[in-house]
Amino acid sequence: MIIRIVRMTFQPEKTAAFLDIFRNSKDKIRAFDGCHHVELLQDVDQPNVYSTYSHWESVEHLNTYRDSELFGQVWPATKNSLLKSHRPGRCRK
Repeated sequence: MIIRIVRMTFQPEKTAAFLDIFRNSKDKIRAFDGCHHVELLQDVDQPNVYSTYSHWESVEHLNTYRDSELFGQVWPATKNSLLKSHRPGRCRK
């Protein structure tokens, strides 16, 4: 199992737009083959900093999602709201 954590700092005025994107896409991501869990975490001290935390069956399942039409819609819209993107982390459990 792969655990993926993506930490993102958003432009404060665009945080609501990102939250709409996440709300509208989280169930589709969860339903993607190989995805066992996805959730959104907000930083305690910086309200415009969020992390997505997801569990994937394998790197191949994650990469299939990253090559999908869904990711091709979600990520560009998300990037439009970012102030700073952090490199995603992958961990094995």
